[in-house]
Amino acid sequence: MKTISEVKQEFELAKGDREKLYLQYTDDTRQGVKNLIQKYKRADRQLQLEYKRLEMMSTYEKMHEKEGLICGIDEAGRGPLAGPVVAAAVILPKDCKILYLNDSKKLTAKRRDSLFDEIQEKAIAVGVGIVGSERIDEINILQATYEAMKMAVANLKYEPNLLLNDAVTIPNLEIPQIPIIHGDAKSVSIAAASIIAKVTRDRMMAEYDKIFPEYGFADNKGYGSASHIEALKENGPSFIHRRSFLKNFMNDFKE
Repeated sequence: MKTISEVKQEFELAKGDREKLYLQYTDDTRQGVKNLIQKYKRADRQLQLEYKRLEMMSTYEKMHEKEGLICGIDEAGRGPLAGPVVAAAVILPKDCKILYLNDSKKLTAKRRDSLFDEIQEKAIAVGVGIVGSERIDEINILQATYEAMKMAVANLKYEPNLLLNDAVTIPNLEIPQIPIIHGDAKSVSIAAASIIAKVTRDRMMAEYDKIFPEYGFADNKGYGSASHIEALKENGPSFIHRRSFLKNFMNDFKE
């Protein structure tokens, strides 16, 4: 008789094809084996639910698949007081299955990092656009976001036939666009773009934290947390702060 550890290894190796093992061990009276069966049946159910969720998030992609290469567009960093706005454009293969792909805000940092690598590996093309704080101050955050998105599309290896955007329509682009409200939770392509944009920006802010540790950029990512505001009052703004975002209370800060 196999040990419980050996039985567990069998279940692990079987992955999504465990039905034969469930039948094989259904009469095993050992509590450890019963617990394993319950554990892996629960995991299999959760996996099936995840596949169904991804199927629903692929609705727009399937609806327009005959149009050719479909590209998801999203951004990160419209709201912070410091740092760039980053946009990403991602073209995924048809029927691409990347488990747990979702709106980047709904994922842990560890999950985002893992998905970032998987997206880079599986995507047909990934493009990133970055617009810094000076340019944001010069043309405003909305126009800077559009500019970053255009850069992201221009940096793709292949030109897409259709853009799926998170809520916005990018001006002065000839490529057809479909704006989708809360698109990062409704489209796998936009979700992938949201993760690329978010992780890229977060890593940039972690590097800025090494230059300006007093602001806590690694933790607050440039957003206006209480500790960040206090650091601004104490130290004044850095060169990556957006002056146009601070103008209502610049008198409170050191220059």
